[in-house]
Amino acid sequence: MNSYLRNAILGLLGLLAFAFAAEAQQRPYIGFVYPAGGKQGATFQIKIGGQYLEGVNGVYVSGEGVEAKVLEYNKQLNPQEVMLLREQLNDLKKGSSGKSEETQALITKLEKRLAEYVQEPANAAVANTLIAEVRIAGDAKPGDREIRVETPRGLSNPLVFNIGQLPEYTAPPLPTSPKQVLGKEGDSLRRRTLRDVVNIKVPCIINGQIFSGCVDRYRFQAKKGQHIVIFALARTLVPYIADAVPGWFQAVLALHDAQGNEVAYTDDYRFKPDPVLFCEIPKDGEYVFSIYDAIYRGREDFVYRITIGELPFVTSIFPLGGRVGSDVVVEMKGWNLPTTQLTPNTKGAEPGIYPIAVRKEGFLSNRMLFALDTLPETYDREPNNLQGNAQRVTLPVIINGRIERPDDWDVFQFEGRAGDTIAVEVSARQLDSPLDSKIKLTDATGKQIAFNDDRGDIFVGQHTTPGLNTHHADSYLTAKLPATGTYYVHLRDTQGFGGEEYAYRLRISQLQPDFELRVVPSSVGVRSGGGSSVTVYALRKDGFAGDIKLGLRDAPPGFSLSGTIDGGTNQTHATLSVPADVTGDPVNLIVEDRATINGKEVVREAVPAEDVMQAFLWRHLVPAREFLAYVYDPDKLPASTRRGRGKGKAK
Repeated sequence: MNSYLRNAILGLLGLLAFAFAAEAQQRPYIGFVYPAGGKQGATFQIKIGGQYLEGVNGVYVSGEGVEAKVLEYNKQLNPQEVMLLREQLNDLKKGSSGKSEETQALITKLEKRLAEYVQEPANAAVANTLIAEVRIAGDAKPGDREIRVETPRGLSNPLVFNIGQLPEYTAPPLPTSPKQVLGKEGDSLRRRTLRDVVNIKVPCIINGQIFSGCVDRYRFQAKKGQHIVIFALARTLVPYIADAVPGWFQAVLALHDAQGNEVAYTDDYRFKPDPVLFCEIPKDGEYVFSIYDAIYRGREDFVYRITIGELPFVTSIFPLGGRVGSDVVVEMKGWNLPTTQLTPNTKGAEPGIYPIAVRKEGFLSNRMLFALDTLPETYDREPNNLQGNAQRVTLPVIINGRIERPDDWDVFQFEGRAGDTIAVEVSARQLDSPLDSKIKLTDATGKQIAFNDDRGDIFVGQHTTPGLNTHHADSYLTAKLPATGTYYVHLRDTQGFGGEEYAYRLRISQLQPDFELRVVPSSVGVRSGGGSSVTVYALRKDGFAGDIKLGLRDAPPGFSLSGTIDGGTNQTHATLSVPADVTGDPVNLIVEDRATINGKEVVREAVPAEDVMQAFLWRHLVPAREFLAYVYDPDKLPASTRRGRGKGKAK
């Protein structure tokens, strides 16, 4: 190896070593993955952008059937480092024309690095990038996984990584975006750059990134009468962006015919930012759909993943849940569905919320949410829109109903005793129903005793939960009954909307004290034989105010968690202790919590979560699938490349 080549390599290694020494204590962070998924059986490269990635030695994907390995890491360069690389490049180019393959490869790499250099990136938090190779097994289960980056001192936050079943189109990754000049933010709206149209064959999945001011367009052939569904994942892939308003990529979909006439348009799907476009094709021919940001923003973390085709898509289900241990026939509405009914397999399931879906010709539909509870259940019966024809129910009860038409009320009648405290709770928006409920409790004379529109943000410390729903539209109230007699619960949509998709589950019962927990962060890196602090938040329900003791369920030897959330408080810092031996791979732990409620011990499993900022201000606890511990020896760093493997069962 000649001296020029040796000096160039040493210079690059020096940059990495300096950065690692300065930033090794920081937890790695990733802000985007592109593409954010791939087809079963495929092998391809992905680009990941983030911070504190120095020393990266692996990529971890949850579940089974997916492997990944790091190919290249590129640290964000400063001007001094750029000057050094240019000097090295010039030195390498001097001399005779005949150069070794090794030298020429290094020249090409340096030229690429310098060509992509941006002094002031639009988002410094994603300016450090790595390239990884992903291999997906042919029988890997389709759907969402979690992907994380592994460094010698731990794992990053997770992002969604989707396993698909269809052919895929993927544009080359975008380079680092430059920072926009203050006062010229509107330039992107005026430019509105139309990229070259890409020809695709449906059904398929399209991966892309939106650059500032750009509109991406895709052309396909369709026949009259086809029921085409186009749904985009954008906010789903990067739930919150800290330095952008409203805090995510607000994608827009538009469909035009060959003459440029708009056939369909959408900028959301009900209350969700990610758009879904439905279209019955009016005539044979070519069609072009486009995707862009609502105000033409864009940069490398504005990632999208679009599915298009005559594919199954469920728009509503009824009921939204059932009782534990019972078989419930669910009615489904939607596009291209193979059936209109489904009986979820709930055998052995605990109370909670579960995803359900259908298959058509082997392709999986979108997932809907189905709740299981332990209380007696019934269905609303029309007419029950007035106090005079209210439906009589016996407490405790969960009523499965629908606001079937605009301006409809559903009214329920029950008998109560003086001094009893009851809870009235609507579960709709949290189960993906578009219903924005409001409820009121009245006595037999019609006098209002209690009222609630939105339950309001549920604050836990400085955070707002649940993490992905920014409009807590479900209603909730508790009230102490003033006298023995007949009472009425009235329910409707706040804006007077209605339809078959406006379903709900209404609980009317005595107080059912309970709790949920979030453990933050969703992964920790701990020195062998040491300990790490995690924060555990309690979401108390129906007035529960008891102590909650923390621990681990079926943990490997040497792992333990100690801490208590005292009664009347909503959070604590718990200590995770780890064994003296290095684990090698991340260990999936289950945080288990115990409390005494009404004289009985109850056990709950904490949900891992990430503390994420939205739009400069709001903080959310975004749920994750796994709580992972990575035990390292600071004196024995892992090898520079290693495959990431899913461990444990993804929830």
